[in-house]
Amino acid sequence: MSWRQWLAMAFVVVASAVTAQAEQERLVVAMTILPDAASAGAVCLDGSPPAYHLSRGSGGGAGSWVLQFEGGGWCNDVPSCAERAGTRRGSTRFMNKLEGFSGVLSNDPAMNPDFYSWNRVKLRYCDGGSFAGDSEFRNGSSVLYFRGQRIWDAIISDLLPKGLAKAEKVLLSGCSAGGLATFFHCDDLKGHLGGAATVKCLSDAGFFLDVDDITGNNTVRPFFRSLVDLQGAQKNLNKDCLSSTQYSYQCFFPQYILPNIRTPYFILNSAYDVYQDLIVQLISNNTCFYPYLNSSIIILCLPHVILEANGVTSSESISAGLRSAMLAALKPFEDEQKIGMFINSCFAHCQSELQDTWFAPNSPRLHSKTIAELVGDWYFERGPDKQIDCAYPCDSTCHNLIPSNQFRKNE
Repeated sequence: MSWRQWLAMAFVVVASAVTAQAEQERLVVAMTILPDAASAGAVCLDGSPPAYHLSRGSGGGAGSWVLQFEGGGWCNDVPSCAERAGTRRGSTRFMNKLEGFSGVLSNDPAMNPDFYSWNRVKLRYCDGGSFAGDSEFRNGSSVLYFRGQRIWDAIISDLLPKGLAKAEKVLLSGCSAGGLATFFHCDDLKGHLGGAATVKCLSDAGFFLDVDDITGNNTVRPFFRSLVDLQGAQKNLNKDCLSSTQYSYQCFFPQYILPNIRTPYFILNSAYDVYQDLIVQLISNNTCFYPYLNSSIIILCLPHVILEANGVTSSESISAGLRSAMLAALKPFEDEQKIGMFINSCFAHCQSELQDTWFAPNSPRLHSKTIAELVGDWYFERGPDKQIDCAYPCDSTCHNLIPSNQFRKNE
C-alpha cells in the first residue's frame, strides 16, 4: 500500500470515528467531583480535584461493578506536563461535566448484554501517568502534581461506602493509557475487596510493547523511563515485577507485569493497533510527539510514517513486525486459564468503548464471537475465551476505526 493510499485511508478513518461517535445514542452521566481528596494530596496535574462518573446498577446487577479508566496518552517531562495541565487531560476544570456511556458502559441490554445492569464507573484521567505516579515538581510558585496513585486511592475510597465494598462481581477495565492502568491496579483492587468478590480485569488497547522502532532503537523505553522517574511511579509498580527485572521502568510495560498479576485478566488488542504503531514510528522520527497526537497531526504525519526510514523498512513490514512482537509477548499466556484474549487484525484502537466495535450487528468478530460475547464468556466462564486473528487483510469484519477522543489534545 502506498503512502497516498494510507493518507486517503487516514481521512476516512478519522472521519468515520467522529461520525460513529456522533451517531450513537448514549446514556449521559454527570460528573462526581471529590473536593475533599485534596487533603490527601489526590489532585490532577494542575491541583484541581479528581472526578468520576457513576451510573447506578439495577436488578440483578445492583451488586456488581464495572470500573473503567479513561485513557489519553502521557506526559514524561516538565514542559509536556505543564502544557497538559492546561487541558482536560490534566485538569477537571476543563473537562465536560457530562460523559456519554457506551460499549461496556452502556445501560442497554441490547448493546451490552452481560454488564448493562451493573454499576458502571468512568474514572477521569488527569495525571498523565496512567494513575501510577506520586510526586510533584515545584518551580517558584508553579507546581505540577503527579498524583495518579492517590487519585486512584481517593476514588476507590469514595466508592467503597457507595456499594463497592459489598460488590459481588467487579470488572476493572480501561482503554489505552487507561488500559495500561489496569495492569497497575488489578491486584490492588482485589486486595481492597477481599475474597468475597469476584474481581477480573480487562485491558483494551493497553498492551504497549517494549520493542525497537523503525531505526532499530528503542525509543519507547526511554520515554517510559523518564515518565516513571518524573512522576515517582516506581514505588507503586508491581513489586514482584520490580524484583525480577533489571530496571524499574520495565515494569511500566505490560509484558513484564502480566506474569506477576494474580487476578484473572483479559487482553483486548489489535495486533495492528494504530496508536501503538504510531508510537513506534513517530517518536523515533520526532515527526510527531506521541502524547500530543490529534487527528490532524496523524493525517499530516502519515506520509512520513509510510515512507521508508533511512532505508530500514517499509510500513507493511513495520506493521507485520509489531504483530509478531505482540504475539510473541502473549504466547507464554496462551495456556493460562485465567487469561482471556481477543487479538484481531483491525487497524483500530480502544474497541470496548465504541458501540459499533463492542457489540452491534456488524461488530468485529473472531470465529463468530463479538468482543462483548468473548469477554462475557471469559468473565462468566461459559466457554473458550481466547481468539487470535489471522494476519491482515484476512478479517472482513474490521471497522478500522480510531476513537477520535484518544488523539485530541485540548478537548
